[in-house]
Amino acid sequence: MSEVELVLADNSEKCTLYTLHFISEDDTELEKFISRFKDNAKYNADFQSILIFMERILANGALERYFRREGRFADSVVALPVLNSKLRLYCLRLSDHILVVGNGGVKNTRTYQENDELKGYVMTLQKFERLLKHEAEQGNVEITETEINTDKTFEI
Repeated sequence: MSEVELVLADNSEKCTLYTLHFISEDDTELEKFISRFKDNAKYNADFQSILIFMERILANGALERYFRREGRFADSVVALPVLNSKLRLYCLRLSDHILVVGNGGVKNTRTYQENDELKGYVMTLQKFERLLKHEAEQGNVEITETEINTDKTFEI
């Protein structure tokens, strides 16, 4: 079990971006993804397209068309980019105005389930979403139209 907290990554009038931060680690999940791929020549084009999508999301909202559906039907896990790309950045699209950005990596298998690293990122987001919804139902977390209000840490 690890303790994780929700951290504000960026926000605009259209969308609030959060990311996960494992208490035992220095960087957030989004920071880890960026530092892994920002100087990687092989995946630079894919990385740049993800950054462009993130800018569009901040400008227009976390609209469904920007994402590739992942995970199970019952969860909110999606991936960037929707284009053909070797890189995936996994997120929870909770609404057009709230996006929780996780981590990601190189997708070199047909599905994320066949890659232990990517499967782990998706499973973390799925578990976090279940905990977040449970805490919201209990009244410990407030999810408004545009933000998530909590100072809780979650056991994942």
